Amino acid sequence: MTALPAELFTAPLPGLRRPLTQPEGRSLRKYLELLVKWQSTHRLVGSVKASWLIENVVLDSLTFLELLPAEALEVADVGSGAGIPGVPIAIVRPDLALTLIEGRRRRVSFLSTVIRELGLSRTTVVEARVEDLAGSHRDRFDAIVMRCAGSPEALLPPARTLLRSGGAIIMSARRGREVDGAETIAIRTKAGHARLLHRFLKP
Repeated sequence: MTALPAELFTAPLPGLRRPLTQPEGRSLRKYLELLVKWQSTHRLVGSVKASWLIENVVLDSLTFLELLPAEALEVADVGSGAGIPGVPIAIVRPDLALTLIEGRRRRVSFLSTVIRELGLSRTTVVEARVEDLAGSHRDRFDAIVMRCAGSPEALLPPARTLLRSGGAIIMSARRGREVDGAETIAIRTKAGHARLLHRFLKP
């Protein structure tokens, strides 16, 4: 993995609203290097091309911060997979307590390695499906982030049980698709594209 592009350290980034610091850049680069290494035996992401990883892992993850409630302290990444968007968020927001929820054991192993190698002391991984956490994690999180290919209608009910009153669920949106109860927000990325996110607020 080559060095991260210099412009990430000089101009405000969508979601983060500031440039990366050098320590953040080193951690993100190490994370991407782990992704590339594990990709050879575990299919974690769609590509290991550096430009793709920057756009679709780093920058895409940071856009979720645009909609994160300012008062949020405990955040869950549901269906974390390769740690997207949870790991980049944990790197740039060490003030947050991040829980990465993932049901597939091999991906849990990867996430545990990332947490250990990057020293993400306030990030934990839970090996479970979100549907199985209603008893142990009910009303626990201030916000939930999800970048997933699954159906919003199937994922939202169990995710809502983990969310405190007044909390927000922020998840990927598909162009042209509306979801009941969701606000769809377009966030302009650094490359000039519109990144669409759904935001659900729990009364």
